[in-house]
Amino acid sequence: MTGQYDVIVVGAGPAGLSAALYAARAKYRVLVLEKEKMGGQITITSEIVNYPGVEKTNGTELTEQMRRQAEAFGAEFAMAEVKGIDLAGEIKTVKTDKGEYQAPGIVLAVGANPRKLGFAGEREYQGRGVAYCATCDGEFFTGMDVFVIGGGFAAAEEAVFLTKYARKVTIIVREEDFTCAKAVADKAKNHEKIEVHYETEILEAAGDGLLRRARFKDNASGKEWSYEAPEGTSFGIFVFAGYVPDTKWLKGLVELDGQGYIITDRDQKTSVEGVYAAGDVCVKNLRQVVTAVSDGAVAATSLERYVSETYEKTELAGWKADIEEKRTKNVEHTSVSDLNDGVLITGEMKSQLADLFSGLQNRIVVEGVLDGSPMADEMVQFLEELGDISDMVECRSRRESDKGKEDEEYPVLRILKENGDETGIRFYAVPGGHEFNSFVLAIYNAAGPGQPITDEERTRIGKLKGPVNIKIAVSLSCTMCPATVMAAGRIAAEHDGVEAWAFDLAHYPEMKEKYQIMSVPCTIINDRKVVFGRKTVDDLLTVLEES
Repeated sequence: MTGQYDVIVVGAGPAGLSAALYAARAKYRVLVLEKEKMGGQITITSEIVNYPGVEKTNGTELTEQMRRQAEAFGAEFAMAEVKGIDLAGEIKTVKTDKGEYQAPGIVLAVGANPRKLGFAGEREYQGRGVAYCATCDGEFFTGMDVFVIGGGFAAAEEAVFLTKYARKVTIIVREEDFTCAKAVADKAKNHEKIEVHYETEILEAAGDGLLRRARFKDNASGKEWSYEAPEGTSFGIFVFAGYVPDTKWLKGLVELDGQGYIITDRDQKTSVEGVYAAGDVCVKNLRQVVTAVSDGAVAATSLERYVSETYEKTELAGWKADIEEKRTKNVEHTSVSDLNDGVLITGEMKSQLADLFSGLQNRIVVEGVLDGSPMADEMVQFLEELGDISDMVECRSRRESDKGKEDEEYPVLRILKENGDETGIRFYAVPGGHEFNSFVLAIYNAAGPGQPITDEERTRIGKLKGPVNIKIAVSLSCTMCPATVMAAGRIAAEHDGVEAWAFDLAHYPEMKEKYQIMSVPCTIINDRKVVFGRKTVDDLLTVLEES
């Protein structure tokens, strides 16, 4: 996949969305690239009360409104991971796992990733008790003890959020007090289910596959103390120790400070002509949504002037004409929103899906194999609504007993070829929430043309020795799960010997025990190898090749 644009924005957090809105409103053709989740890190924030003009909201709602605004002005969006960038010359090239895109102007709004502390056991128990996202993984610790590591805004806020699930939350603060605003800290300090240890750090997490104990040090007294989970139980450790700028891939391309943050001038311009940066990835005194949005607006308006001046050069006349032709075609960008109430497909979504399904290369069948469970009843409603959209997607259902073959579960949605043969793609869930996109793309991949993959990835898929069964345990509220489900489905669509089965973990508690799952997404290969975290096609192929 390739494309020509006036401006490419890398990152779809508040800074990137603001830049996209301003650039698109200036009648530029804009592409926003996001590797993980629309909205960025702020989507894990459950309550925002300090964004001017908005009395109270949450990160997901606020950034979704920003996305809609940018899209309304014509901004286009693509889920793609940037693998490299060529900044030489007037036209820059952004290389992704979905293809290459070109533009004279670039906005880097790549944000930052959760910081790992490096204590003993942190890496070994990630996904088995050590976590970094309360929204994604909090429910796995219902009735358990939970430790929150950190003393900043995220630690204080997420500790309060975790009290919805945990029996008790203990906050480990390395400093003498919290480092966030007093109003936020006081909510944690005064909560009846929260205990705080100051001037304390975690030394080790240990167990026998699941977390059973942790060791801490009181730096004021120099004494160490330990926690052991009650016999037969586990516990959780949530790390909220700040973020690391996602700029390793930019080293040597733009000027960075000693911590890896991008250095910009007052116009958000980097050390490279035509390249601007915005948001938490920049050197700045305050990292908040309001400053990120400001950065994006400044970067876009500054870049607008640069692109305009660049187009005045005669050698770019042809490029400018091509862009204007594409812009005037006003091709509507197809995006699929979440299902309302988990199961209903709105009229607007049906219209978008009708356009998407009309381009399928082959007819596809979605079959519900149903039992007597409430989830099966939801599947019936889902299939009825989906089946009304296009003749290219036939929906049908049949009843089975509560259990079928020993290795199967019901109810299930199976994506079949027109002749009834399995594609290998199944959903043991009603695909609502964030998994609706995964389900639609599974149909697109199975019917063709499918999401683009590189020639190297296609070759690697072809070399896989089947049969291979990939189970992905997900939560419909997790923003990182869809990427893994999409990757597995893309591989299964390309290789007849690969199965990709997505399970809504809320309906399969036995999977938590069997595979010791304390975090999603969780990927299980042939019921043997268990890995955690978001996986792209390339990541998943590496896991399969090593299995």
